[in-house]
Amino acid sequence: MSIHQISVFLENRVGQLAQITKILADHRIDLRALSIAETTDYGILRIIVDQTQTATDILLEQGFILSKTPVLVISVPDAPGGLAKVLALLAEGQLDIEYMYSLFTNQNGNAYMVFRVSDEAKFTALLQSHNIAIATSDELGIH
Repeated sequence: MSIHQISVFLENRVGQLAQITKILADHRIDLRALSIAETTDYGILRIIVDQTQTATDILLEQGFILSKTPVLVISVPDAPGGLAKVLALLAEGQLDIEYMYSLFTNQNGNAYMVFRVSDEAKFTALLQSHNIAIATSDELGIH
């Protein structure tokens, strides 16, 4: 089951990230994950929050340009090689990873990884065939 990340397009100027995190904090929206990619002129902030729709509405009201994108989250053992095993499965299955990053959450000795992949159905089937579960929004505390 996919969850939604919010991708916010930012000008490449001092204080943009601080402004967004303050807006979210002021509205009691908790960050679950954050990733930022940049170019010379702009950045793309990818966030997963506990209140996706509320955060989207507030950021749009504040004039930010954004999109919501489905991503998949899986738990991997938080130990050396835990992620390597999953990535080897994806490579064997010829599945392209568009990008990935981690959640702030760590539970029961597992870390959580966010994946954006070229073929969600193939990704899900491959993981299920190896008894690797996709995390649910309830498990991650996302509404």
